[in-house]
Amino acid sequence: MKASFEDIQSKKKDQSFLAYSFSTKQFKFKWHYHPEYELTLITRGSGKRFVGDSYQDFTSGDLVLIGTNLPHTWVSELTDSRLSSAVVIQFSCNLIEPLLALSEFQSIKKMLTHANRGLHFSTKQSNGLIAKISKLTEKSGVEKISFLLMVLSELAEQKAAFLSSAKFEPVIGGKNEKRINTVCEYIQKNSTKKFTLGQIAQLIYLSESAFCKFFKRLTGKTFSDYVNEVRIGHACQLLIDTDKPIVEVAWETGFESLTYFNRVFLKKKKMRPREFRSKHFSG
Repeated sequence: MKASFEDIQSKKKDQSFLAYSFSTKQFKFKWHYHPEYELTLITRGSGKRFVGDSYQDFTSGDLVLIGTNLPHTWVSELTDSRLSSAVVIQFSCNLIEPLLALSEFQSIKKMLTHANRGLHFSTKQSNGLIAKISKLTEKSGVEKISFLLMVLSELAEQKAAFLSSAKFEPVIGGKNEKRINTVCEYIQKNSTKKFTLGQIAQLIYLSESAFCKFFKRLTGKTFSDYVNEVRIGHACQLLIDTDKPIVEVAWETGFESLTYFNRVFLKKKKMRPREFRSKHFSG
């Protein structure tokens, strides 16, 4: 999937780096990249997180460090009563590059190198760190930079999980970017509804066979596999957030057969829906 370029430099104006918070009705699918590092903390909301070739659920407290030119996006569900909120910090390597040569900054340097695959940090016992990240949006001048260094220093001492695989190579830019985004946005918004391959192909004026080749070439996945991943992600959220019967979860997430739903769920999650629900509530 080809990502679009996001211009961070023009947003900085007279600032050395960006630190801001925002709330919205929905995190919309926007597959993009930029040369700057990005630290994103989700303070409210849940949905799906895409980083490189990683596709995972996220909830409030999600903390991720994105490396340079690594495509990413967060997608949340649209609700009438709940907003999605995040704190975002975007900074260029040029800002701290002279410091990375110092021995005291080697752990940060190593972390930034690893961030090229995307890093996920646990925030279960990191209230102090979360507070610092949030306060960064209120700082200015030298204090703002010192706060950034403190945050990076604390992050570098924590364990982090890689998100994207080592073999992932981003496909950036190109004329097909708008078309694939149109398809992915439609699937995200309508994954619980019934639609045909032909209907999706018509969105970008391709025949079914041409569309299948186009989609596989740009995403590395078949169309049906991608749709199933989105639907299973939604099913996981229902299994956790509700006590609805599994057959009802299957129907509400777009599966017309309980048998097929169970088979796809087992393939994607390596466990059955009932096991997934039990594991979540027992853990």
